[in-house]
Amino acid sequence: MNYCPQCATELQERLVDDSIKPACPDHGCGFVFWNNPTPVVAMIVERPDGVVLAHNAQWEHRFFSIITGFLEAGEDPRDCAIRETAEELGLTAQSAQLIGVYSFARQNQVIIAYHIEADGDITLNEELDEYKIVPVSELRGWDMGTGLAINDWLATRQEQ
Repeated sequence: MNYCPQCATELQERLVDDSIKPACPDHGCGFVFWNNPTPVVAMIVERPDGVVLAHNAQWEHRFFSIITGFLEAGEDPRDCAIRETAEELGLTAQSAQLIGVYSFARQNQVIIAYHIEADGDITLNEELDEYKIVPVSELRGWDMGTGLAINDWLATRQEQ
């Protein structure tokens, strides 16, 4: 962001609350671009045969991940997880349990992760172009973003 959305003044780097932020000059309207993270809901969608991993149609690499979606204004994160499971996979959530909340600084996101037990036939929406079912015994997370949620969920399952 280069210009203030309120008064169109060119933003300048300023010290605000102990960090440097793009902001209107002191004589401007006082706007500060906080660049707060975007809330994203992630779902470990489990079916009797395993966990659904999908490939986003816009991704260049052949990488599969758990299902994600943006939290809408005023929406409860749990409701978002259920909605996104239906929208992206065509599945009906039978349960939705919070796994945890994770920072994903690289994408400026906060990830709110749920475990979803779901029924139905998978029907991908236009955002996804491929999916696979991974047996829980073969599922492995990674060291950032949604992979952290997978790692925590797997650790919880081992404790039970």
